[in-house]
Amino acid sequence: MEHPIYRVTAVEPLGGFRLRLSFDDGSTREIDFGPVLEGEIYGPLRDLAMFAAVSIDPEVHTLVWPNGADFDPAILHDWPTHETAMRDLAKRWALAGV
Repeated sequence: MEHPIYRVTAVEPLGGFRLRLSFDDGSTREIDFGPVLEGEIYGPLRDLAMFAAVSIDPEVHTLVWPNGADFDPAILHDWPTHETAMRDLAKRWALAGV
């Protein structure tokens, strides 16, 4: 199944676990990542210093962190469509102690 390819062109911290993202199609999105920061990969981002170390990968043009965490840019672009599923996944990881 094909889906559109989006590239993150800018990231701006908004405080806490919130970021404003700009995309190559000219759109922007503000996302509060707090509710999805669970599990082995995303859990360490609950440390604000680690979360603040976000950058844009120059090759795949998405958000990345020093611990290897990243998000599919299409998920970020269409966050309202995917937010509930991401929150549910984070809850499962939290309950499983992952």
